[in-house]
Amino acid sequence: MLQKYNPQNAEIWVGINDTVVPRQEAKVSVFDSVVQGGDAVWEGIRIYKDYVFMLEQHIERMQYSAKALDFKQIPSADYIREAVFRTLKANDMREGAHIRMTLTRGEKITSGMDPRLNQSGCTLIVLAEWKAPVYNNSEGIRLVTASIRRNNPAFLDSRIHHNNLLNNILAKIEANFAGVDDALMLDKDGYVAETNATNVFLVKKGKLFTPYPQACLPGITRWLVIEMAKELGIAVEERNLSVTEFYNADEVFTTGTMGELTPVKEIDGRSIENKNQSTVLSQLQAHFVKQIPKYGVKLPF
Repeated sequence: MLQKYNPQNAEIWVGINDTVVPRQEAKVSVFDSVVQGGDAVWEGIRIYKDYVFMLEQHIERMQYSAKALDFKQIPSADYIREAVFRTLKANDMREGAHIRMTLTRGEKITSGMDPRLNQSGCTLIVLAEWKAPVYNNSEGIRLVTASIRRNNPAFLDSRIHHNNLLNNILAKIEANFAGVDDALMLDKDGYVAETNATNVFLVKKGKLFTPYPQACLPGITRWLVIEMAKELGIAVEERNLSVTEFYNADEVFTTGTMGELTPVKEIDGRSIENKNQSTVLSQLQAHFVKQIPKYGVKLPF
């Protein structure tokens, strides 16, 4: 699985703070914290027909993460919302698009790690591209268990949706060398946390399971899947889960904005065999489409 360049994105406009600029002019300072130390937070947001999906939830999480990192002059929800709308309007994007929204600590007066060097407020980047979901939701994906462990609150809290992704990138490199789509990451105790890019669920005998959100990001799509399961009368449980339990599940799937709900067909060479003819994933996928108007913000243009 490798994302491909879409020629439609050659002439896109990118939102930076109060403006939108052509792709070729979209730049931040070499003194910006995102350059100096990966000191930023981010969100991925999908655009369905006339709706920005889960926009309010993503804005709230971005502000939550920025506060946890003690950013100063964090933009208001109204400011961020208008920046999103302005960028989408400039690109005439109403569906089939994805936003990578980044909020950095801002520009420093001189290079250095100390946040007190940031004295001009945050930098907001709204990068909207024509982009389909990253995975093939009909074929499914293959995973390998990474040797790299997922961070936990003792080191770097995964509830902070930060831009320091080297932990995940190292796991992804392992997946690349193994010739599979992504890597399954474990916590410090050897339980499954998430993949390098998504949350994970398993189904066994009609019941849905997912790891505690301790060493994994408590993802927005993850939250939605749990809510949908309750609406559909599917039992769901959060607990510590071993890789062995994933090997022997009836269904395994990943969740995330970029990939939506994607089946996993293999982990570490073990095929996921649906011995109990589970239909939980297909039920959730069908119900997911119905959530777009409910949790989406309608475009104002």
